[in-house]
Amino acid sequence: MLVFGGLSGVVLLVALGGEVVAGHDPAAIVAAPWAEVASGLPFGADALGRDVLARVLAGGRDLTLTSLAAALTASALGVAGGLWVGWSRGRLGRAVAGASDLLLALPLLLLALLAVVALPGPAAVIAGTVLGGTPLTLRVVADATAAARQAGYVEAALSRGETGGAVLLREVLPAHAGLVCADLGQRMVLAVQLAAALNVLGFGPAPPAPDWAAMLRENLQGLGLNPAATIAPAVALAVLAGSVAALSHCLVARDGLS
Repeated sequence: MLVFGGLSGVVLLVALGGEVVAGHDPAAIVAAPWAEVASGLPFGADALGRDVLARVLAGGRDLTLTSLAAALTASALGVAGGLWVGWSRGRLGRAVAGASDLLLALPLLLLALLAVVALPGPAAVIAGTVLGGTPLTLRVVADATAAARQAGYVEAALSRGETGGAVLLREVLPAHAGLVCADLGQRMVLAVQLAAALNVLGFGPAPPAPDWAAMLRENLQGLGLNPAATIAPAVALAVLAGSVAALSHCLVARDGLS
């Protein structure tokens, strides 16, 4: 957990602040198109002759911030809804659980493409992550809350006269801390995948703004001339999503969750 936590922290730090240490202006033309690796250009140049390393260092900020906002929004809504649905035994709670199951049956990318028609790219990523991730979080937290309702510490709190809301906030939610953190990691991975997919399709930042996913589309044609121009942003995306997913898995394993 320490290894993957440290790796996730480093990747997030580079994604959010890498532009500060970039050697060149990410939009400046510094070499011939598709220039290979050379002194001063560790990853060579892209399709327009821009420094690939500088663009990789500067290209993760918007994507990462959007993914973080989307993951936090989806997780917060899912946790709040899951606590209520798991605690409630009424028809309305069952209806909300059924609606979340219905959302899970819809293709996530299709929902995101519908959202991107009416919303800007970052807002569409948030909307898509909420529609696709919130139902998953809700179901997981609802099942855990329903099981905790029969736990001794909950019954003891109720016997002291505490209200249901107080028990959920003071007793049940802290007991779900590991579960919530692990689930947040999964929502982050989902948001990164969705943001990357929309950006590759052209719904991300407008050129010449650097973006890891957009760099894949821009440099794919030159894969045979300078592979690093495509491989470097692909690796950055994979390490960001993979380290967060691995950290989430470690949290699950630590708490003995399934």
